[in-house]
Amino acid sequence: MRHILKPEKLVVLAKLVILGLLVIPFLTGCTSQVVNPTKVNQLPKIYPDYIGVTIPAEIAPLNFNWVEDGIDGMDVVVKGSKGGELHVQGDEAAFDIADWHALAQQNKGGQLTFTVCIMKDGQWTQYKDFIVTVSPYALDEWGLTYRRIAPSYEVFSKMGLYQRDLSNFNEYPIIENTQVPGMCVNCHSAHQTDPQQFVFHVRGGHGATMFQIDGQREWLKASNEQLGGSMVYPYWHPSGKYCAFSTNQTRQAFHVTPNERIEVFDLSSDVFVYNPATHEILTDSLLQTKDWSENSPVFSSDGRTLYYMTCKQQEYPAHYKDEKYNLCKISFDPETGKFGEKVDTVFNAVAMGKSLTWPRPSYDGKYILFTLMDYGYFSIWHEESEQWLLDLQTGEARELKEINSPKADSYHNWNVNSHWIVFTSRRDDGYYSRLYLTSVDDQGHFSKPFLLPQRHPKAYYEESVYSFNTPDFTKTKVDFDAYKAGREISSDKRVETKVK
Repeated sequence: MRHILKPEKLVVLAKLVILGLLVIPFLTGCTSQVVNPTKVNQLPKIYPDYIGVTIPAEIAPLNFNWVEDGIDGMDVVVKGSKGGELHVQGDEAAFDIADWHALAQQNKGGQLTFTVCIMKDGQWTQYKDFIVTVSPYALDEWGLTYRRIAPSYEVFSKMGLYQRDLSNFNEYPIIENTQVPGMCVNCHSAHQTDPQQFVFHVRGGHGATMFQIDGQREWLKASNEQLGGSMVYPYWHPSGKYCAFSTNQTRQAFHVTPNERIEVFDLSSDVFVYNPATHEILTDSLLQTKDWSENSPVFSSDGRTLYYMTCKQQEYPAHYKDEKYNLCKISFDPETGKFGEKVDTVFNAVAMGKSLTWPRPSYDGKYILFTLMDYGYFSIWHEESEQWLLDLQTGEARELKEINSPKADSYHNWNVNSHWIVFTSRRDDGYYSRLYLTSVDDQGHFSKPFLLPQRHPKAYYEESVYSFNTPDFTKTKVDFDAYKAGREISSDKRVETKVK
């Protein structure tokens, strides 16, 4: 007998078929059980390499990918030494942000054990477990600020200053050169990671140095004729009353050798201190010498010492490899704004046949972190550049072998409690500078660095054509009106500075 379905039953059947089609991918997308995995005595091949790192409890999830292509799936179980467990499965290890933070906070001062299984050709393989330590030291920062720029040398392509929330993957522009076409924004600095006092420099036809203090902006004239240059490489005094700068006549030269690309050097440079309240520039003959280049000043944690780099002036560009910097210091009186009467050498890099750059004192007064290289001071272009630590109590300095790599390790800054640093490195692919974080314990030992987490790390870093540089921590999100700032930059309204 032939059965003919009524129209209303056909509608019901059609809905069931559609529902069935929808159910199939949902079921296949569910977590499948890892059955009878083949166990191997080797660590998993993951990117980024988070094996054995130490992290702050506040950091974004350590999402990772399998290094090689061609796997069918990944299964990851994370167990805390103080309790708690996460289980994810898919093409990559991607953790829920809230669940990750709950587990990390529960295990602060403890460890997370990762069990990674890989499905390939229908067979599960279980790799040796690895450990991530959750530091007892708080991060005490909202995020990072940094400049992101393509390596275009003389032509400013899309670039800008950005900020990143370290608890998740959100990035926000502070200012981009789309607001100031054809110009470069650089040399940003906050007062001890607090963006209530914030400064950066703009290069180009409408160049200026911007100060934003408690939400109020002013734009300083790009250069002061008495100084002979602009205000760059800023560093705030602990009191917030002053900001140290150098003024540099910078040039670029290009190499013809395959392993070197570009060299940056100064025809001259001097160091001074600026008072934003009075617009006065405080100078001293010891910091503005004819035959020496003074550069990159920073204040000590108590504000009574000004550290800076200095080198003997050379004939450029012919003798650029003879440009080698030492670390020096001079006393500073914050009450009077007066400098001391003598300069002392703190670290003699020249005696080692090396050059020192980017000194950064820890905020707790214990150390100065610096970069050592063969010559010059623009370390981001020097493959041999490596990080060193000077103990201010003992006067001893050591190479930080535990965090250095064969590629350029450079620009670094401390967080406010001096238990974390952020720095740039080209260790990932040798071409692009990326951001790494590492912890510092009470004895001055550094943990294995880890790459700044991204939501989809392999895709993010493989597709990115930008380098990160001059990173710093920020206590809160930087509140900055880029639209209004762009209009202000385009105007000719500038504040004059005066040399005291």
